[in-house]
Amino acid sequence: MPSRPAPLAVAASAAMLLGATLLGATGCTGLDEASAAGIGHDDLVSELSVQLARVTGLTYTATYHLAGGATATVTQAQQPTRTTYVYPGGRLLETATGTIRCAGDARPKCTETDPAPATALPLAGSDLVTAEAALALLNTAALDRDVNATQRDTTIAGRHATCLDLTRVDGTPASEFGLCVTNEGALGSFTATIAGKRLEQALIAYDDKAAPSSFDLPPSAQLSDKR
Repeated sequence: MPSRPAPLAVAASAAMLLGATLLGATGCTGLDEASAAGIGHDDLVSELSVQLARVTGLTYTATYHLAGGATATVTQAQQPTRTTYVYPGGRLLETATGTIRCAGDARPKCTETDPAPATALPLAGSDLVTAEAALALLNTAALDRDVNATQRDTTIAGRHATCLDLTRVDGTPASEFGLCVTNEGALGSFTATIAGKRLEQALIAYDDKAAPSSFDLPPSAQLSDKR
């Protein structure tokens, strides 16, 4: 943990159920009170960044409820590390040797390029925010001494999670955003308005397994290698 700076204006209080603010009944529920009074914003944000960074070492399958009622699935495995994101209208597959982006559901057209992190906000062609993108926001917020941070605890998809609501964030596409991270390190929820578009997602199912078939392209996919 970094050394504590001079006291900052960090708001911390018991918060309402996240379900009231994240996708209604599909968002966070069972909210517990958590007081962060007197804790510097960089402590709160940095600690959550460390927690979310654990996601890179996880094997899991996570399903998210998105704004508008759609769902998206993130599946990750290790040895070798690979992650696939499946969302309405497309998918993205990250491996150590390349990144495959697909558009379309019935006969998807896919393009493979050199490896590239999925840090776009949101993921291109979708309303999904990846853990990598959320982590990039947190890391930037940790360097901003004027950020206001409110911490709370909750339960998401049956798993304990730590949440932060951040405002007055400079240097990011979202000047304010909220997110929750499970104890394992998975992204539990995310909310923000970016370029006038409201993004909301909440974890509704989580499994610490990843089916090998999740990383296969559909048989009808047309793949073009641009590496």
